[in-house]
Amino acid sequence: MKNVFADIIQFRGTHYEFGFKQGEILKDSYLVKNRENQWKIRKPKFSIDVEDTKKAFQQFAPLIWEELIGFRDALKWPMERVLLEFCGYRLNIDQSGCSIYVGKDYLIRNYDYHPKTYDGRYTIFQPTDGGYAMIGPSQRCTGRMDGMNEKGLAMGYNFMNRKRPGDGFVCNMIGRLLLELCANTEEAIALLKEIPHRHSFSYVLFDTTCETPYIVETSPRRVEVRKDFACTNHFAIMMEENRHVLDDSKRRLDIINQHQHLGLNGEEAFRLLNGSQSGVFSTLYESWAGTIHTSAYFPKELKAWFVLGGDQKPIELNFSKWLEGNNFSMQKIEGKVDTDLPFLHMEHADWYS
Repeated sequence: MKNVFADIIQFRGTHYEFGFKQGEILKDSYLVKNRENQWKIRKPKFSIDVEDTKKAFQQFAPLIWEELIGFRDALKWPMERVLLEFCGYRLNIDQSGCSIYVGKDYLIRNYDYHPKTYDGRYTIFQPTDGGYAMIGPSQRCTGRMDGMNEKGLAMGYNFMNRKRPGDGFVCNMIGRLLLELCANTEEAIALLKEIPHRHSFSYVLFDTTCETPYIVETSPRRVEVRKDFACTNHFAIMMEENRHVLDDSKRRLDIINQHQHLGLNGEEAFRLLNGSQSGVFSTLYESWAGTIHTSAYFPKELKAWFVLGGDQKPIELNFSKWLEGNNFSMQKIEGKVDTDLPFLHMEHADWYS
């Protein structure tokens, strides 16, 4: 069992200022040093073209490009390296898990992946130059793997496959675009149909109407939309895009579906996903599919819960009060994860060992 933490990053200002501040925080950090070493082993399976990437951001999210420039100026890196590390465009992805369950007034999500990839950053950002304020853990610093914005749109994504990738945005940057640019599920669906997708993922969308959530199945080839309360790691419509081995994904989905008729409240649903003996929580960290955090979002109340590891009591963050100017007093969120694997942000964690 390893003691782990996530830094709470709170910022109000322009995108450029936010990027510059994050770059200052990351100077000489484990996160930067470990990623530099990882690239010596894990060669990128994509190319970096600054002008091509800039055009993509200018079309969909020009202010996030300003954030990337802030990173560049603070870290004093060439733009190619900034894009390699943080841009979320044309990036390769490995196997992962993840489970999402949506109830009457909540979205709860297990993030299952490898500790050597984990940012360890819980970010709350209120831009002053455009875009919606958002709360949630970051991935690749600029991206979001789940979160909620000031309008009450909550989002989480689940990996499906990395077959036949295309030119486009990767999952964590798409999550950021949804939260920053969309006020509700309808706008989010429209954006998912418009933007180019690098890989195949499902995006679960929930907002203040608290009706049945939307699950948007995406790939580089097409996008399909359906409604359901739970999602794991296989498509229900685009089945030709699924991986061949889906036993664990279907098993976790069956467990969640068995509880659907019980009308679980937020606390009960959180325990279902976060309980280490529930069958949904995963300890497959060596296989890139262990549960690192559990998040919950309550759109009507604009509240978020978050824990690291299993069997934890959720920490509540009142996003509504934060939007009124009341910063959180906590600087870190601490937890315990049942693995000996090193975490990217807090210790030596390259791919040599």
